[in-house]
Amino acid sequence: MKRILTRISAMILCVTLMCSALPIRAAAGYAISGTCRLQTDSGAVYAVKTLDYGYDNNTYLSLRDIAIALTNTEKAFSLDITNNTVSLNLGADYVPVGTENAPWGEEELPDSSLRRNECKVNGETVFYYTLIMLLPEGYYDCFMMAADLAMILDVNLTFPAEDTLQIFTQESFEISPVFLEQTGYFCGVNSVLAGDATTGEIYYQYQSDVSYPIASTSKLMTCLLAMDAISAGHIAPTDLVTVSEAAQALADSADGVIALEAGKQITVQELLFGALLPSSNECALCLAESVSGSEEAFVRKMNEKALELGLSQAVFYNSHGLPSYTQDPIPAKRQNRMSAEDMFRLASHLLRVYPQITEITSQKKAVIESLNLEIKNTNPLLHNLPAVTGLKTGTTNKAGACLVTSLTADDGTMEHDLVVVVLGAEDSVERGRVAGLLAQYALQTFYTGAEDSEAGQTPQNLPTHGEAAVDWILKTAEKRQKER
Repeated sequence: MKRILTRISAMILCVTLMCSALPIRAAAGYAISGTCRLQTDSGAVYAVKTLDYGYDNNTYLSLRDIAIALTNTEKAFSLDITNNTVSLNLGADYVPVGTENAPWGEEELPDSSLRRNECKVNGETVFYYTLIMLLPEGYYDCFMMAADLAMILDVNLTFPAEDTLQIFTQESFEISPVFLEQTGYFCGVNSVLAGDATTGEIYYQYQSDVSYPIASTSKLMTCLLAMDAISAGHIAPTDLVTVSEAAQALADSADGVIALEAGKQITVQELLFGALLPSSNECALCLAESVSGSEEAFVRKMNEKALELGLSQAVFYNSHGLPSYTQDPIPAKRQNRMSAEDMFRLASHLLRVYPQITEITSQKKAVIESLNLEIKNTNPLLHNLPAVTGLKTGTTNKAGACLVTSLTADDGTMEHDLVVVVLGAEDSVERGRVAGLLAQYALQTFYTGAEDSEAGQTPQNLPTHGEAAVDWILKTAEKRQKER
């Protein structure tokens, strides 16, 4: 017993020492200051302060240093930075604070955290993660990722050598997923896919045929079945649904999003808004119960619909995408799964059959009248790209951060729905960045053509309208399933 107590005491002491040391280690590695050499296409050379957030080469650039370097160019912009806000005005003159392009001082670097600070471009709110800090000189500076800045300014940025940045103000921002894959960029996600849902053409894919957990993007299937029920006349958008005890229990749990109370009533349309915008798990459960009477019966419908659509890698355990535990003595922790290809097919079908879904998913916020509650959309790209119309985010520990994005593009004859699928990003920061880059690539490819033809599949004899496109997708899926 004495030996056991001695070991326990040693362990407690060890943990105590480790915990006391953690803040010091975190502060020391929080942001690594540095400088890179910036050259513009005018030939001028500048020094730009950088912060590597937590890791080497996870580099954020000083906006003030970039702003002074781009003064008197077509990509000039002004800046207004406070302790938690940054405002850029494109085409406006930047007013220097006097210490731009100067190296870091010897003073201790102030603490700063990566966060979604309030950010506006030409008065419009955008969602990017930035570092804002008060520098020893007495002014605030904002540090932003090169890719995010390139998208905002629509300029071509390259790193031709270590600690060297080039900005080509006369060239538009372009994405090459093949190059990103070669550099290992997609190692940080499970799978991605970008394509034209109207024609079925896939622009780029990475590990898109492998099944992964999909978290709350499962709600796309839930809403599809609810819309099927509305279309068949089984329920109506104005129907009142009585909140069950199970739905209230989910609302009261750690995964609750909207406070639903058992016995209260909410309309089907409001449940759709709640499931799609703030990703309410309890709203998804209420939809399942209103369509099928129970979630168990609804899940059977989900899996039957998946087979009908040719989603060969899809399996559903619940209506919302949270982990599902079995009742065994040693419970299994299961999660809804699907491949990126399957998700592309599901989104394509949903957009074709019920295009009105984007009337919901394109809204940045809405009000649930029954609850007198304002809800907000969790999709960050709605703020960053005007073409974005939806569709759904999702996050669990196992699934990582997922995002299914829909965009509209017009070829002069008809509108197309483009779809980008990102499964298993490390966090919401990377999810938004990867999805944003691929969304830009999808638009770029649609309007200018794909330079990376070897990156994805470009099927021959593609259908020219939405209904035929989805039929083609389903036939292809059935063929693949038979081949397996």
